Amino acid sequence: MTTTAPASSSSTSAAIAAILAISAAATLFLFWLIYIHPAADAASARFAFLPALNALLNGLSATALLIGYIFIRARRITAHRASMMTAFGFSTLFLVSYILHHALHGDVRYPLHAAWRSIYLPLLASHIILAVAALPLVLVTFFFSLSGRIPQHRKVARWTFPLWLYVSVTGVITYVMLRLAQG
Repeated sequence: MTTTAPASSSSTSAAIAAILAISAAATLFLFWLIYIHPAADAASARFAFLPALNALLNGLSATALLIGYIFIRARRITAHRASMMTAFGFSTLFLVSYILHHALHGDVRYPLHAAWRSIYLPLLASHIILAVAALPLVLVTFFFSLSGRIPQHRKVARWTFPLWLYVSVTGVITYVMLRLAQG
């Protein structure tokens, strides 16, 4: 296994600044898409499978994260890296599918008088807030790993892993709760 030489302090700072800027732009874009932009085809049943696909991709990402965690605990670095790349791939596909769903159908609201609303809304809020925090952490964690800065990677990964896992798992849970509430 080859590793890249560690980046200099100034290039590291520039990379992290770029990651933060990209993360902020992505978050603002998603906020605009979900809450401001009118849905292109809200009444259509086309692509009705996207929320289920999103939940599946979140579940697969969570599974890959857990497998990657098991591999790193066993010091199987190559398998860990493959698992984490797989989790990143599933999360990236989720993001594309999520953007497509919201561009076409807009926001889906939990029914006002449905059971579990008092659980669903705080769970969804924590999911959204932590997803915003997880994005730059995931990218910084990958940057440190891929640039050979393993001590920094380990420090950030201790925070990234549980956040990313929580966001992936709660994505599945909120999907199930919403579907059950809609009947």
